[in-house]
Order: sequence, then structure tokens, then C-alpha cells
Amino acid sequence: MLAKRIIPCLDVKNGKVVKGTSFVNLRDIGHPPSLAERYSLEGADEITFLDIAASQESRGTTLGLVKETAERVFVPLTVGGGIRTVDDVHDALLAGADKVSMNSAAVKNPDLISESAERFGRQCVVVAIDAKRTSNGWEVFVKGGTEPTGIDALKWAAEAEERGAGEILLTSIDADGTKDGYDIPLTKAIVEATSVPVVASGGCGNVEHIFEVFDKTDCSAALAASIFHYNEYTVAQVHDYLRERGIEVR
Repeated sequence: MLAKRIIPCLDVKNGKVVKGTSFVNLRDIGHPPSLAERYSLEGADEITFLDIAASQESRGTTLGLVKETAERVFVPLTVGGGIRTVDDVHDALLAGADKVSMNSAAVKNPDLISESAERFGRQCVVVAIDAKRTSNGWEVFVKGGTEPTGIDALKWAAEAEERGAGEILLTSIDADGTKDGYDIPLTKAIVEATSVPVVASGGCGNVEHIFEVFDKTDCSAALAASIFHYNEYTVAQVHDYLRERGIEVR
């Protein structure tokens, strides 16, 4: 079994790391490069940098900030937000990203996934899925969780894998920022619908929630923000807690 990964997440808007609930009511947390460096030194397995306003504002990722962040970390960096073309993927990789996350543009143009995977390798391609529960299951939302698509999240995850996604970054809009725990049914369903690694995101409020998502689903990684931003836990403390309970971590 592959060791599980713990991934601090930097949601970035207007050059600042922010945190909200269900993608709204955002509060400033700090400077992305400084926080990324701190988490890297604490033992983060990876770091994710998401320019959460880029798609809504119809612009590309703030690559200068990505470059500054990449220069200060020593772990893999995933970058997303505003990735619209294969050239955008190239530019993000050139700025220091190890993996590039695509969401809105991939839904609009699924060929972006396959073209990026063909050019850079599927290990670089992460498809982010923001999903919300409906009466029929879970629906994919785009543009920072503001726009419904009518697309079934499970079917989209399977298609993304088929087109060349090397990883799925799954965020539950319902759970995001609530600190009530990950959406276990959604995470389990997406994991079972695909064979690529799935990163669980949205809802982490304590270290027990991270244990729970690893214990109850076969996700490969847990992404968290609030517990790290507000100094409730260090990454090392999360690693230690999981090891004590039989979860293999890096």
C-alpha cells in the first residue's frame, strides 16, 4: 500500500491566502510563499496552490507568486486556477509547479486533459472536481464553485482518468470550510469510480477527520487548510497521530 500524503492547501486571492466556508465569506490568512515555506519545513508531503479567483475573473494564474512560492519549498507543488490552455500548463510548470490542476477549462474543453497529458505526461495532470450533492447524486460545479454544470461527478471523474488525468483533486462544496469532516460518501464514490490517486478536500476540522477519511476510504491523500493556517496542528503532529493509529504516511 502506498503511504498516504498530507497536503496543506493555499487558496489564493488578490495575492493572499484566504479561507472561507463553502467557497464564500473569505478571510485573509497570510502571504503564500511564507506559509508554503513553513509547511514545507514542517514536513508537508506536498503543497497545493490554488488561485481561486482566476477562473471567475477570466485570467491566468499569478505566475510570479507561483515562482516565488516554488523557490521557497522543497516538496512537490501543485498549482491550479486559471489554467485554460496547454500553454498555461507549460507556463505553470516553468514557474516551478510539479503538477498542474485544471477544473473549469477541463470541463469546458476535455481535450485539454488529454493534450496536456500527451505533452507533459499524465503524472503532471491533476483534474480538480468541485462537487455538490443533489437529489441525483453529486454535480460538478465550476468557476470557484459558483456555476453548476449538470455533469455527474462520478462520470466526470472516470472520463477525466480516461483522458489522461494522473490524479483527482476532489473538493466537497458542501463540506468545505465547515470543519465537520470530509465528505466520506462522496470521497468513497469517486475513489471507487477511478483507479488514479484521489486527494480528499473540504471539511477537515481536526486530525481525527484525516484519520477517518483514510480509514473509511481508499483516498491517497488528504488536503487541509484551516487546521494548519490557524496553528491548530503541525504537519508533523498529523503524521505522528496517523502512525500511532496504523496509517502509513510518508
